[in-house]
Amino acid sequence: MKITFLGTGTSQGIPIIGSNHPVCLSENPKDKRLRVSVLIEWDNYSYVIDCGPDFRYQMLRSKCTRIDGILFTHEHSDHVMGLDDIRPFYFKQGNISLYGHQRVIKSLKQRFDYIFATENKYPGAPSVDINILENKPFKLNDLKVVPINGEHAELQVFGFRFKDFAYLTDMKTVSDEETKKLKGVKILVVNALRIEPHRSHFNLKEALCFIEKVKPEKAYLTHISHLLGFHDEVEKNLPTNVFLAYDQLQLSI
Repeated sequence: MKITFLGTGTSQGIPIIGSNHPVCLSENPKDKRLRVSVLIEWDNYSYVIDCGPDFRYQMLRSKCTRIDGILFTHEHSDHVMGLDDIRPFYFKQGNISLYGHQRVIKSLKQRFDYIFATENKYPGAPSVDINILENKPFKLNDLKVVPINGEHAELQVFGFRFKDFAYLTDMKTVSDEETKKLKGVKILVVNALRIEPHRSHFNLKEALCFIEKVKPEKAYLTHISHLLGFHDEVEKNLPTNVFLAYDQLQLSI
């Protein structure tokens, strides 16, 4: 299984438009972050988790030519607003499979009504196959995927475990019962927005405490804002098995 970090930034990305913050002015490529998303590939299958506003460029940059489906963690704009850019895949492949909580699918139908239209549909619009996710395991082709239910402030969010790899973003709280689903995971990805506490995201301390509870072999931090600091400086002070993810980082497991 190969994991490619398509984006590792928070909702505004880094650099932020018009910002003079030192991290936004950094020349280090690892400090330049698109909106958060990952590409997961195994055998001949390719799935994306979330498709935010940078989706088109992320697909071009990763040289991805096929996706078998998109899994949505939740419906916030930085995770869904690239949905229209599935069109090239649809023109080549046919319907694209979408996976998400019923609430998320309802939101997508409202925001992208032309994609879901059943009458007088615009001929250039893509079509999709809807898969409603509940908090129980499901199959992607031959692979079992386990949802991890969490809260993004008051909003329900899904993380996902693929065998020994787990991806959680936009989490603020995860119950002990849900955390048990991560037992034995080798690589854990979890959000760490900034140093200071935040009402709807793990800050760095909370992310490290969660990693210590799960005890993966390695952990990677994502959904990072400029307020976390410079990539290289932050990484120097992390535990030996914890790393900052960065755009275009690839992992194999």
